Amino acid sequence: MAAITLVEAVTLALAHELRQDKRVVVFGQDVGVNGGVFRATDGLQAEFGTDRVLDTPLAENMIAGIAIGMAAQGLRPVAEFQFMGFIYPGFDQVLNHAARLRNRTRGRLSCPIVYRAPYGGGIHAPEHHSESTEALFAHIPGLRVVVPSSPARAYGLLLAAIRDPDPVVFLEPKRIYRAARQEVPDDGEALPLDHCFRLREGSDITLVAWGAALKETLAAAEALASEGVEAEVIDPATLKPLDIHTIIDSLEKTRRCVVIHEAARFGGLGAEIIAQVNEYAFDLLDAPVCRVTGYDTVMPYYRLENHYLPDVDRILAGVRRTLEYPA
Repeated sequence: MAAITLVEAVTLALAHELRQDKRVVVFGQDVGVNGGVFRATDGLQAEFGTDRVLDTPLAENMIAGIAIGMAAQGLRPVAEFQFMGFIYPGFDQVLNHAARLRNRTRGRLSCPIVYRAPYGGGIHAPEHHSESTEALFAHIPGLRVVVPSSPARAYGLLLAAIRDPDPVVFLEPKRIYRAARQEVPDDGEALPLDHCFRLREGSDITLVAWGAALKETLAAAEALASEGVEAEVIDPATLKPLDIHTIIDSLEKTRRCVVIHEAARFGGLGAEIIAQVNEYAFDLLDAPVCRVTGYDTVMPYYRLENHYLPDVDRILAGVRRTLEYPA
């Protein structure tokens, strides 16, 4: 079994479902002939043909809307937006129609769509190519928001998303598309949605992060271990609905928490996690929950983006501030 990257795991999962389920259709800008701007759909059109893997015009509203029609008529479309920053022309379709179709038809119709998009910064891209606006979609009732952080989780979670009867926004952190390799069996085994993954056991502090931010978070946890501080690392993976129970279970041991994300600070998912911790587990805390995030500004161009993204030093500073807070 060869070790593969996260983007190759996405390709593997798409190919598996195209092969196993004739209802699955993949489409979007440049996904066919070119295999996608990041090659996430490389080779799929050659194997499955132009009826199953389709190139579309540069028209995100159309991509989002056609997927809804397909899903309502029994297909399982996987629609790619080339970058997260290009989703917004299709936001009306996603919010007002995909997310509401089950409710609007009182359960007569479901909407099994996966909207895929590369997201996040760190690849020296121009404007509109580096957004991390997952909180916009997490706020919408009727949508699932899923963010993989490793090749194995990309494969298993994408299979689960395609098989889910309701719309899933599947955000792929492009900064780690090729950052690491992992052996991933192509066995068709899905991973559970709506479930946190505990990536590292610890007893002193809980670190919650997702997507590309987990790379720096795990590095910070290793640095802390060399100082005698054992950090537990939690990957929510499904941001909506959130598995707050696993986070609270971790806090029963550690009693301190830092949430890390690269999205802008104000109104980010970190704030929601903290609100739920305060609501359901305030008595467990020995210190206020800390956030280490991006800044409340437009994602800068590449010469400044490394200053914007949370790094190991910023995470360690947040951890130390939390640990020093008097119990």
